Amino acid sequence: MKTYKKLYQEITAEDNLILAFQKARKRKSKKEYVQEFSQNLKENLSILRTELLLHTYQPKPLETFMIRDPKTRKISKSDFRDRIVHHALCNVIEPIFDSSFIYDSYANRKGKGSLAALQRFDVFKRKISRNGKTNGWFNNNQIKGYCLKADIKHYFEEVDHKILLKIINKKITCPETLCLIEKILSNHNNNASKGMPLGNLTSQFFANIYLNELDQFIKHHLKIRYYIRYVDDFVILHSSKKQLRTWKDEINLFLQKELKIELHPDKTRIISLNKPLPFVGFRVFYHYKLLKKFNQKSIQSRLNKFYNNFLQNKIDYDKIYESMQGSFAYMKHAQTYILRIKLADQIEKNFSKEVSYIEVNRYLKWMEYEEMKKRSLLQKPYRKSIFHKNT
Repeated sequence: MKTYKKLYQEITAEDNLILAFQKARKRKSKKEYVQEFSQNLKENLSILRTELLLHTYQPKPLETFMIRDPKTRKISKSDFRDRIVHHALCNVIEPIFDSSFIYDSYANRKGKGSLAALQRFDVFKRKISRNGKTNGWFNNNQIKGYCLKADIKHYFEEVDHKILLKIINKKITCPETLCLIEKILSNHNNNASKGMPLGNLTSQFFANIYLNELDQFIKHHLKIRYYIRYVDDFVILHSSKKQLRTWKDEINLFLQKELKIELHPDKTRIISLNKPLPFVGFRVFYHYKLLKKFNQKSIQSRLNKFYNNFLQNKIDYDKIYESMQGSFAYMKHAQTYILRIKLADQIEKNFSKEVSYIEVNRYLKWMEYEEMKKRSLLQKPYRKSIFHKNT
């Protein structure tokens, strides 16, 4: 295995720190702390670089707050200058580790993501169930195959720092880089030798490094073909329920012995493919998908918040458009036609007095036109006004 000895010079290089600053401020350029840092950017980056080179750099205490998404989570927010350091570190070491990750690891990686994981799941379920056909006909009661849906118990709280550093040390032998990683890991409010704060860029990246050991065990030792992991959630598909039970026990034993973590007893179960399965924010049925109710409410709540901020001149229309365009694209991966029509009507009602119908049309970018044509819904004039470009 190739090892990397001299990485610290790349991490602390001026160009890398400037790039790290640009990434850290993305979508946050109007924040007060970003503007304050930017006023004396050259000097602030120079001070930060000097601290890193002299090894006097110390992360500032984390700012913590609670969110409900939908379960209650404790989020830890790093100081802005510390986030620059996190990006600088990941800029250099992420390509080293990413090349060793398996194809079906989908969280926090370029070209991957939750929607890619969902599409991959569709491919796997069709292979396992032979397309859900019996004598040439679709029948949910006859769909064969099972899915092991697994979740790791309190994952981010239980990551062992010594084990993580040992894994990292297999590839990185640069003592200065390892020392910086230790400082970032130890800057946590809980147990000094365990846990990573939710919200840090480095936590997301280290989570992939840690569970890559599980990925390698599953692919090379157990030789499982149909496996997908997204952060600490993973699924395994197979035609035999008995085989999945055996693999579940072997995986749990490996996690306990090698990584000092375990499967969540309540959230890890084997589900038949003819039943709905929760995965990456969707309820996945065999022939269609639905958004989780919390995600539907979240999109509706975001639109209401945008409208209130728009009326108070706290946000401009382009920002709203950009965000809602992403939401509509996300919703299109599930059976959300009625929901999208409802939101489109709400957008038209709320913004038609403020912007032209042509601007409202941009929200859907013609992506509904063919769908509505097939359903013969273009007969209603008020529907037609949303989707026709020349209205």
